[in-house]
Amino acid sequence: MTAAIDRIVRTFQTLSPTSVEALDALYAPGARFKDPFNDVTGLPEIQRIFRHMFAALENPRFLITGRIVQGPQCFLTWEFRFCFRRFKVGQEQCILGGSHLVLDDAGRITLHRDYWDAAEELYEKLPLIGGLMRWLKRQSKP
Repeated sequence: MTAAIDRIVRTFQTLSPTSVEALDALYAPGARFKDPFNDVTGLPEIQRIFRHMFAALENPRFLITGRIVQGPQCFLTWEFRFCFRRFKVGQEQCILGGSHLVLDDAGRITLHRDYWDAAEELYEKLPLIGGLMRWLKRQSKP
């Protein structure tokens, strides 16, 4: 499985709009992808999510910062770096998160579940809603 994980890490760190079409080498046909905004099954839906990422954001990219591998499962920690297209143009943003991956015997992903805090990592960075989220966060502290 080490070679499969190395291939997965390399692919995510070099992902581009054109390489999204080659994700069939990474994902099993009936793979499931879940994150705070999506829960889809099947390669075409997974590719749609990554295509949307490239269309909605400027220069999105992943930096894998750690990995834990146990049998056919892996947990990757990552930084997702990007710029918004409509505000704070040119100012790089960073979301910290992790991915739980389950692989089949061929080393393809059957489950990809992303974990990250949408409130802290995304909503607080947005105009209008960001101020509200920061205020709510302050109110919840003793």
